[in-house]
Amino acid sequence: MITSPDNTKLKQIRKLRNRRDREKLGRFVAEGEDLLAAASNSGWSPVESLVAGVDLSSELLESVSELASGTRALGVFETRWASVRGPLCVYLHGVGDPGNVGTILRSAEAFGASCVALGPGCADPFGPKSVRASMGAIFTVPVARAGVESLPGVKIALDAGGSMFLRVGITTSRDISVVLGSEREGLPREVIEKCDHVARIPIKNHSLNVAMAATVALYELSSRAHD
Repeated sequence: MITSPDNTKLKQIRKLRNRRDREKLGRFVAEGEDLLAAASNSGWSPVESLVAGVDLSSELLESVSELASGTRALGVFETRWASVRGPLCVYLHGVGDPGNVGTILRSAEAFGASCVALGPGCADPFGPKSVRASMGAIFTVPVARAGVESLPGVKIALDAGGSMFLRVGITTSRDISVVLGSEREGLPREVIEKCDHVARIPIKNHSLNVAMAATVALYELSSRAHD
């Protein structure tokens, strides 16, 4: 049983709070029984696991936890980067909020997206807030690094200045990549110019959270695929 805060395993887990160290070590942390169960159900095995009252005290586990409520269990997993794939890809550009990245992963899982691809300026999908917000989708949805040029199929930029709603002129018979930017800045002009269509979601206020926009788009496209 671990009794010292200076234990080597605990030191390694603390290092994984930092994105640079996660990328260097190729590992990330998932906290909580539900996330560990989701990982197990998806065939992910932790390289390390710690359970309060079994492997160490609750106090020691809380000392390496990122959860405000305190966790009862955590696991360390190897990161997995996939290749970009269709038929339905979600591409994020400059989405820096980890909660939004995690929520989009959750929506991608719900509506059967093939992958979530991350471009420049995105939060780390393997960071603690993203992992938690994904509610286990980090273990089921392939995550890729990509540029807009490498996206599969028809590229649809979702932008406030779009000329059409998703229902108009877009067929689901081909691979589709939905391209989204941050709420504050939206998509850069150079990214929009590389897309095949610019679409919009009609709303009554001035903006829509990027995770909500992704969810609406995925629902629309997935429902059309089943018509």
